[in-house]
Amino acid sequence: MNQIIHVAVHVAVAVIVDQNDSNKILIAKRPDHVHKGGLWEFPGGKVEQGEHVFEALARELEEELAIFVLQAEPLINIQYDYPEKSVLLDVWKVTEFSGNAKGNEGQEIEWVTVSQLNEYSFPEANNLIISELQSEFQKTQG
Repeated sequence: MNQIIHVAVHVAVAVIVDQNDSNKILIAKRPDHVHKGGLWEFPGGKVEQGEHVFEALARELEEELAIFVLQAEPLINIQYDYPEKSVLLDVWKVTEFSGNAKGNEGQEIEWVTVSQLNEYSFPEANNLIISELQSEFQKTQG
């Protein structure tokens, strides 16, 4: 039996916290023509060869959202295998940035509370991010 092995695509992912309301985070809608298109996601993009994850994160957020990361910290790493590709999500929590977030590439964006995340459809790999955020949120509320 032949087995296809996928090399994981390394992706820098941002959980961006609203600086005016720490209960809200930014999500963006994936373009229809890309893998898992039409679903919502936490913004970010591929880490280029030789690029540090923080640099990739800052570059992607500037390109996609017109914001400049001032402070971020690692949150969680997720390896996920889809039938057609594998991803390594290097998730960072962005707590400080400059600029006003906008869909620089025409994508929809929304500021939502952690409890509202269940109302949106995300790629399967993002479910662990959502679980982590919900767990973290419950700890701060309890």
